[in-house]
Amino acid sequence: MSERKVLTKYYPPDFDPSKLTRTRRPRGSTPPGPKVQTVRLMAPFSMKCTSCGEYIYKGRKFNARKETTDERYYSISIFRFYIRCTRCSGEITFKTDPRNMDYECERGARRNFEVWRQGAGDGKETDEERLDRLEREEHEEEEKSAMEELEAKVVDAKQEMAIADALDEIRTRNARNERKGGKEVGDV
Repeated sequence: MSERKVLTKYYPPDFDPSKLTRTRRPRGSTPPGPKVQTVRLMAPFSMKCTSCGEYIYKGRKFNARKETTDERYYSISIFRFYIRCTRCSGEITFKTDPRNMDYECERGARRNFEVWRQGAGDGKETDEERLDRLEREEHEEEEKSAMEELEAKVVDAKQEMAIADALDEIRTRNARNERKGGKEVGDV
């Protein structure tokens, strides 16, 4: 039996490291050829195959080819995944969409309707729309802070009224005790 985690490796007596051929390339350069890996992934969204109509649900596991594209969003690499339909073996392609923190279906399938994505549109807003939205949010925040101030004033006023009522009650009790002849409450 051999050990699984060994510290030293076996080298045969006739081993000559100079006979090993090694290709040298400059530091930092990528290896030649396409940047493709085989990965195991789960379908990131529910989709319908365009060739056979098979529904592929979110979370279904596939062996996929992962390709690094030359596209970038800021400094984030965009990856393209190739999977096969489970019924007709048609190729389905989708890629990452870092701008919207999602995936974009490219070819071979159509993304199923999702209610939560309906209002989002395409996720691209113009500068004018962004300014309008920010002004609206700022105005709502100012109104909210004004309402909070008003509520705090109301709470303070109620507290002052309660203190004034308690003080009046103490004064009337003291005046009543003085009229009775200055008798102490505890005297018998």
